[in-house]
Amino acid sequence: MEELIPAMEKALIESSAGKVTQPVRSVITIDPPGGFFGMMPALTPEGLGIKIVTFYASNAERRIPTHMATIFLVDPETGAPLAVMDGRLITEMRTAAVSAAATKLLASPDAHILAILGSGVQARSHAGALRLVRRFQEIRVWSPTREHAERFAKEISAKAMPAEEAVLGADVIVTATNSKTPLLRGSWLKPGCHVNAVGACRPDWRELDDEVMANVVFVDSREGAIRESGDIILSGAKIYAELGEALACKIPSRASETTIFKSLGMAVEDIAAALLVYRSATKAKIIRKTGSQKKKF
Repeated sequence: MEELIPAMEKALIESSAGKVTQPVRSVITIDPPGGFFGMMPALTPEGLGIKIVTFYASNAERRIPTHMATIFLVDPETGAPLAVMDGRLITEMRTAAVSAAATKLLASPDAHILAILGSGVQARSHAGALRLVRRFQEIRVWSPTREHAERFAKEISAKAMPAEEAVLGADVIVTATNSKTPLLRGSWLKPGCHVNAVGACRPDWRELDDEVMANVVFVDSREGAIRESGDIILSGAKIYAELGEALACKIPSRASETTIFKSLGMAVEDIAAALLVYRSATKAKIIRKTGSQKKKF
């Protein structure tokens, strides 16, 4: 995660600077059982590839991941395949790393209370990533299922409590749920807090109410947000900027105000993360080969 956060910052800056070719995610609905099959290609200054991602909410009842993914890297100079790798963990980590980048830029330097709405893999990943950019003295969690909230709270040394109670007075809030209707209310927010909203990735799904969306709204991609984000589309919210623009210091961050980062996820993030994995793996392979040759001779 320590390597991934700066890699995501760089990817976001390059995307907002127009250095990335990245079509908006193409999604096929699988109904029944009500799943989604998404295709996310990107050409970046450093790599070329595609992520195939699926989301099946019903998988939770089967005790298997609701999100699964595969990433395919290609050599941009020759088109030759470089690697195929599991993308589920990469998706979990890069999403949290992007939120960490947003939090580092937009949250108060003195932020000490974190509220997480959700108890799944993204909630867990965010708990770890955000601790790297702010020193939280208290972490509060809520989940639609109280048992899940209590188990998650125990795992990360947090407190489980009702959603409103968790959010009141919090400096940083994360919404990482499968909710299709608003669960975070603007009236709960502490002035000057920062919200990372990573759920509600469909045009008719929401996690945030209109009052939340009336604050300073950042997105990872304008094009993606106006086509995919129910929080943006249904509230009629005005997008202030892409996060990459603020990270590049092209626009003021307005960090002293209440800020919302609506994260949908982009292929450029997946390619950048997968390249870290690929380079690490191939470097290790070279070292092993070199080491074995030295022993041989």
